[in-house]
Amino acid sequence: MRTDIYGQQIYTENDLCEIYMRDPNKKLENVLVDRIISISDMLELENQPKTNLYTESNLSVSEFDKDLQSKWLMPDNYKTLDIAKYLLDLCSSDAELQRVGQELMLFQERNMFNLLRYLKYLVDTMRKHNIVWGVGRGSSVSSFVLFLIGVHRINSLYYDLSIDEFLK
Repeated sequence: MRTDIYGQQIYTENDLCEIYMRDPNKKLENVLVDRIISISDMLELENQPKTNLYTESNLSVSEFDKDLQSKWLMPDNYKTLDIAKYLLDLCSSDAELQRVGQELMLFQERNMFNLLRYLKYLVDTMRKHNIVWGVGRGSSVSSFVLFLIGVHRINSLYYDLSIDEFLK
């Protein structure tokens, strides 16, 4: 296995065979391989893993990142979630509504609604699997929206933290 300039793991035929020889029940989905082979024929597996042919790219790292950001890997119900409505529905006071509205406008200007949807998915997944994460650190704690999603536990309205500290 090797790693390309984007940090993606690229497997060879031998890598995949070795993995399946060690653990025939191992599930590898959407792996990148140098050449597509029929693993099921070679190892007599019932379910061939979904593989993607790896090709070298002429994209710069920033272009690659931009392309990946258009393909968020999360369930469809999160991709279609009306994140603005979800967050506004969580507000219980006019001050909260005003702050969420202000932050949502800033997130929208930066085209970051998919990030908010993904964070909602990530937090839900961590809660479902009882994964513990930090209470909050850095400038992220000045975002009331991230507090509502559950990314951190610092109520920026209570502590009068300015959103300007987060989205500079």
